[in-house]
Amino acid sequence: MILDYIRSGDWMSVMVGLCVSVFVVFCTLPIHEYAHAWMSTRLGDDTARLSGRLTLNPLAHIDPIGALMILLLGFGYAKPVPVNMRNFKNPKRDMALTALAGPVSNLLMAFFFLIIYNIFGLFVSGGNTIILITLNFFRLAAIINVNLAVFNLLPIPPLDGSRILGLILPDRIYYKVMQYERIIMIVVLALLFFGVLSWPLNFLSSIVLKGLAFLAGLPFLPFH
Repeated sequence: MILDYIRSGDWMSVMVGLCVSVFVVFCTLPIHEYAHAWMSTRLGDDTARLSGRLTLNPLAHIDPIGALMILLLGFGYAKPVPVNMRNFKNPKRDMALTALAGPVSNLLMAFFFLIIYNIFGLFVSGGNTIILITLNFFRLAAIINVNLAVFNLLPIPPLDGSRILGLILPDRIYYKVMQYERIIMIVVLALLFFGVLSWPLNFLSSIVLKGLAFLAGLPFLPFH
């Protein structure tokens, strides 16, 4: 994300992108993790609450490497919320619901930012710099939230998508894969830093973003 703007020499976009990334790390990532903690608590597991993760305090959720990835690449993660599946009535289903809560919160936030983007878009006139910067801010905030949702839905441990995959995989295969989650995650991070995953992730994110942008723009059609 920021690296792309630095390469382009667009320093205004670099500054806006930096502000958006900090905003996402300190304001929207905590909502993602809070959603996990809230859902697991609702489904009968108090592990996250007792671990101090049922909070919007960003200091309880930030992972330095994941935050740096969001800053540089637009994809990243926070500290995983601890969950004890044995406390769930239906472990596989409830684990999948808990995992899904985080990415869904990102999609809802992206939709909300696109609504704000459209509201400010009504006041664009004469190339007002403040309005244009505000539009760029909320557009980037929506993009990063969609990126986070798509990235976390990858069926790769320890990402949220792997927990959802556990709903359909036989236990024997699922637990075998989870044994290698640290190694798999290191490989995924390497692929991200070297740009191997950038194209497929950006492609999927662009599809989701277009869908959300279409829905967010519907109430504003009469004004165009």
